[in-house]
Amino acid sequence: MKTTLIAAAELAALPPAEVLIVDCRKDLADPAQGRRDYLAGHVPGAVYAELDTDLSDLSLQSQGLGRHPLPSAAAFAAVLGRWGWRPGLQVVAYDAANGALAAARLWWLLRYAGERAAAVLDGGFAAWQAAGLPVETALPRRAATTVTVRFDPARVVLDHAALHAVPAPLLLDARAAPRYRGDSEPLDPVAGHVPGALNRPFADNLAADGRFKGAAELKAEFLALLGTRAPSDVVHMCGSGVTACHNLLAMEHAGLAGSRLYAPSWSGWVSDRSRPAATGEG
Repeated sequence: MKTTLIAAAELAALPPAEVLIVDCRKDLADPAQGRRDYLAGHVPGAVYAELDTDLSDLSLQSQGLGRHPLPSAAAFAAVLGRWGWRPGLQVVAYDAANGALAAARLWWLLRYAGERAAAVLDGGFAAWQAAGLPVETALPRRAATTVTVRFDPARVVLDHAALHAVPAPLLLDARAAPRYRGDSEPLDPVAGHVPGALNRPFADNLAADGRFKGAAELKAEFLALLGTRAPSDVVHMCGSGVTACHNLLAMEHAGLAGSRLYAPSWSGWVSDRSRPAATGEG
């Protein structure tokens, strides 16, 4: 059972009946590009996950839950059933390169549902292609299933006020440094970050080759941020609760399990303009 990352060669060696492969490619600048890329060629047997409809519920945006609100357990179960998933079946998610978008989000949603047999393809589709492994355009035929999942509320923070409870959690923001500092903000109406949050750009989880750094290196880097705090004291955020899952994945790969996701993230925080926004380094 793979629970965090899987190499391309390891995925290729798995019997097709023993794994559900999910192509999660997404281009936020061109929402339809991910599906076009999937149809042009994907890992054999892979189904396609649409971030906006399969891994989010955009109808909830008006409730202050951010740009990519979490789906309900029933909606997520319906998606899993459409893909032919069953409890305990190994899931491998991938996106274009490093898992930073929807692949890590799907991984976390399965954790949220209590499933451990979920991993992200290290290096993404690019690593699969670089290894010279086969690609197909045929759409998979998988028998639908009927499943029920229950989300674990202990894994998520939805209440904005909880970020400044006593004692306050350690908030790590996965956005790139310019967005965290408030130098620029291409997506949301207010620039900056939640007061007290520290910056851990998700790109810092990756080595020069686009794959994740080793577990020991990641552990040392996160422990330098945590100090005396336990992993369970950590809450991750980003712009809309998607790339934050990359940091959750990196921490778990490093053996630092137990942190949570602030799902509304910055887009949810600034949905109420009365909430403070900090700028600069922290």
